[in-house]
Amino acid sequence: MKQATVTAEVPERKKDGKVVQEQLGPVTVSVDYTDDIQEATQMFGPEAILSNAFANWRVVLQSNIRSSLKKGLDVKAIQDKLKTAKMGVAQAGGVDPQQAYLAMFQSATPERQAEMLKELQEKAKAAAAAKKA
Repeated sequence: MKQATVTAEVPERKKDGKVVQEQLGPVTVSVDYTDDIQEATQMFGPEAILSNAFANWRVVLQSNIRSSLKKGLDVKAIQDKLKTAKMGVAQAGGVDPQQAYLAMFQSATPERQAEMLKELQEKAKAAAAAKKA
């Protein structure tokens, strides 16, 4: 067993240039800790270990979902991307770029879709010109 220290503070918060919340802290606490899974299980119990592990993994999955949404992926693409996710294993960029682009196109406004079509047409012309050269 060893000691771990954790420090946190509530930062000052402003609204319209006025301080609405003064900074609180920082406060540092020391807690018993271990980096051995068997000892951690003895210290905290398997339910606590699994509950905390899943809570942290849930945050990682939610972050991945949000990032995927911002990239324009649809629900099916996100589900396909994460269906084989494993706790503690970084997700590789396993998304087909063509499918991601199509998903982004489908969820875009008509104006953005028109821009995307124009971009594709310009790229196609440039590619054709490069082949001729």
